[in-house]
Amino acid sequence: MSSPTALAPGALARQPAAPAVARRSASPLVRFARSSPLGAVCAVILVVICMLAIFADVVAPYDPLEASYSQTRQPPSAAHLLGTDHLGRDVLSRVLHGARVTMLVGLSSVLLGDSIGFLWGLLSGYGGRRVDLISQRFTEVLLSFPTLILAMLLMIGLGAGLHTVIVAIAVTRVPGSTRIVRSVVLTVKEHAFVEAGRCLGASPLRIAFRHIAPQCLAPMTVVLSLNLGTAIFAESALSFLGIGVPPPTPSWGNMLGGVLAEAFRPPWWIVLCPGLAITLTILCCNLVGDALRDFLDPKLRHRLL
Repeated sequence: MSSPTALAPGALARQPAAPAVARRSASPLVRFARSSPLGAVCAVILVVICMLAIFADVVAPYDPLEASYSQTRQPPSAAHLLGTDHLGRDVLSRVLHGARVTMLVGLSSVLLGDSIGFLWGLLSGYGGRRVDLISQRFTEVLLSFPTLILAMLLMIGLGAGLHTVIVAIAVTRVPGSTRIVRSVVLTVKEHAFVEAGRCLGASPLRIAFRHIAPQCLAPMTVVLSLNLGTAIFAESALSFLGIGVPPPTPSWGNMLGGVLAEAFRPPWWIVLCPGLAITLTILCCNLVGDALRDFLDPKLRHRLL
């Protein structure tokens, strides 16, 4: 006789594994941290940088614009943790306030440029052959210019200022986002649910924004994180060349450009601190983008979780 507690053959196979169920029921943030610990650490670092930028007035020990000519080029010490620059200004305070300007320009330009690129790519991919042909030729014209050259041309035409830097960098982000969204739309619009919407009499705008646009959000999230690092680099390069955020407003780029213009061999701490901040931020943006790409890819999700 068989035991009354014996399970039927194949019953264990039909029961889901407890760890797998627990992983699927976890929150998206927990699943993202499990899938890519390095990406989660980089995301935390970016959040810390943004918080320091927001509360720079509270965290910074000195006024970033206050010069002290009796303490110029002082090395790191207890009074000035990262030293002082060629005008006696505290480097730590300028790095913290520079993070506010750099992150503001990066986030604003990416949100503006990628939003325009999202709408442009959506209408280009779903608007028909003629609309797609005209819009893609214009996109190719924008892509023919290197990012910094196009931003410099726009800065020359618009003039110097924080808002013009944001607009100039945002324009350089538009064509890449347009191409990515368009490629997704061209694939999604051939699916059965889109054909069902047409058969039910839904308008083209309703189909585009209600049914197709949500399918483009996952790749756009990855594009946003990757473009943030590119935008920060573009702002730093423009400010380094003297055509970005005008001084004395501190940003990481003009901190490097200003000190190199004053001396051929500046003290190491004046170059290392803003340069390390730029490198760390761009590296974290790229690693978070790679982690998001793998996390949102259905083909890789079951391997990562």
